[in-house]
Amino acid sequence: MDKSPEEIYKERLRRVEDAVQLKVPDRVPFLGAFASLSFKYAGITAEEAYFDTEKWCSAVKKTVLDFQPDMYRATVTSGVALETLDCRQYKLPGRGVPPDSTHQFVEGEYMKADEYAALLDNPEDYIFRTYIPRVYGALEAFKLLPPLRSFLSGIGATAGFAVPEVAAAFETFFKAGRELARTTAVVEAFEKEMAGMGFPTVGGAGTSAPFDRVSDFLRGMRGSMLDMYRQPDRLLRLLQAEEKLLLQQIETMVSNVKKGANSRLFMPLHRGADGFMSPKQFETFYWPGLKKIILAMVNGGITPFVFFEGSYDQRLEYLRELPKGKIVAWFDKTDVFKAKEVIGDTVCIMGNMPSSMLSVGTPQEVKDYSKKLMDIVGDEGGFIMSGGTGIANANPELVKLWMDYTKEYGVYKI
Repeated sequence: MDKSPEEIYKERLRRVEDAVQLKVPDRVPFLGAFASLSFKYAGITAEEAYFDTEKWCSAVKKTVLDFQPDMYRATVTSGVALETLDCRQYKLPGRGVPPDSTHQFVEGEYMKADEYAALLDNPEDYIFRTYIPRVYGALEAFKLLPPLRSFLSGIGATAGFAVPEVAAAFETFFKAGRELARTTAVVEAFEKEMAGMGFPTVGGAGTSAPFDRVSDFLRGMRGSMLDMYRQPDRLLRLLQAEEKLLLQQIETMVSNVKKGANSRLFMPLHRGADGFMSPKQFETFYWPGLKKIILAMVNGGITPFVFFEGSYDQRLEYLRELPKGKIVAWFDKTDVFKAKEVIGDTVCIMGNMPSSMLSVGTPQEVKDYSKKLMDIVGDEGGFIMSGGTGIANANPELVKLWMDYTKEYGVYKI
């Protein structure tokens, strides 16, 4: 008797959850991060997908249905909203990068080295009147607004909103907000449809490390690295402020999970890898905040799928401080065979299939490396098969072979 989609959904979810909890599932689960690959597979450009959410979701749907992963991840980016705001932090497909490429983040010091006091003493005012005008070209007029504290003196400050440039900027602000709300509704309906077909998902980027927030969006990589030497005390104060803000956001996430929202959230890490900072700097500036954020998610019933971009070979021992069987360590270039030895009894290990092998490798090479991953990292459970990073340029035939072979060979003999 054929299983219902609901039964298949529960079976797939149980398989992944067993791996997360360091148990031995029936077989090695497979997570497909399909967003970029799905565009090519469905015959559309990245530009089409970024500027048409329905096309994006339709492409992912086709890929998921054809490939049949145990779980999928396909975070949607609204090119319409970003373009409406003239966001200077992104180059979008067909708007700065080729139509078939995914977006590129534009590095910059959007907060200057001498502006720590301005941000820390009055964060809302700084963000609204200084940071936003620098990041969003369509909202540059916000710098003409009076200081937010001036509203304490009465309604006179509202005259600043009558300036034509400011009024136009607010209308653009609302237009982008309406587009994001529409995109969110489309994605939620899509994920509900996919769940009804038997496919669980990992949610979008739920949160990040405090240092990454500062380095990515405020000081830039160069600025944040220099600040570790030139003004470490100010940097630590800002990291503590970002940590507090992130913890407040996690409270909202936990509340949503209790109402039935997805409890599996993607968490990308950018600046903590080997080579970005010394072990001592990692211990001082990066790990304390990251650990608190992860623990807050876990304590709230959230399973963070933490993407350790780059190599974390020198940082593995720190992960032993995390609660056992509660997080997924999604590795990019980290030596996962070493990771199995060091933290295999603490966190579920995921990833590490090289994107290059899925692009130009042979079928036998894909099978051989998959077998090695399952034999060693997947030994006694606690392993999820996935790519080490994005597989946008992968050969769909190799990806299908990889997935099918995982299902065939990765059966645990219990």
